[in-house]
Amino acid sequence: MTEKLPKLPDDERSTLLLVDDDDVFRRVLARALNRRGYAVSVAATVDEALASALEQPPEYAVVDLKMPGTSGLVLIEKLIELDPNTRVVMLTGYASIATAIEAIKLGAIHYLAKPCDADQVVAALNKGSAGDSATAVSGSPLSVDRLEWEHIQRVLAEQQGNVSATARALKMHRRTLQRKLGKRPTRE
Repeated sequence: MTEKLPKLPDDERSTLLLVDDDDVFRRVLARALNRRGYAVSVAATVDEALASALEQPPEYAVVDLKMPGTSGLVLIEKLIELDPNTRVVMLTGYASIATAIEAIKLGAIHYLAKPCDADQVVAALNKGSAGDSATAVSGSPLSVDRLEWEHIQRVLAEQQGNVSATARALKMHRRTLQRKLGKRPTRE
């Protein structure tokens, strides 16, 4: 359980931009982050988030990877261009090594797989930029399904998110690739 913090006036609270297309998740997480001392503004799309950030660049941002239209990766890049000191955490239900690497390269300080809770998000936002050498290393290799998912995500990133180009590069029918991309990845 988190300790109860005294409520600060909005002008003294750290600003946080929460961007996720899932209305329920966004509302619940925004409320929880607000209770933890952040002045939270929300957006459901990259365009809404950019408009909000142009009006007031946030100190912190929590950005979903997969949204309708533009990817959250594009938003990370734009937020960092607006203010290089913005601390961005990428959230996703479609975690892959390729997107994690891209998010970090673009300026995210952390990458969290959904489901996650507000305490995990706050810990990620406040984590230093240095890595953690004590992170546990898995003793078993990834499953064939997970390896396939990772490979598809890497090729998709190389093709700048273009599904048709990715299907050609993988020598796969476009509809088959779209079906695979629509599924949630296996955990291991």
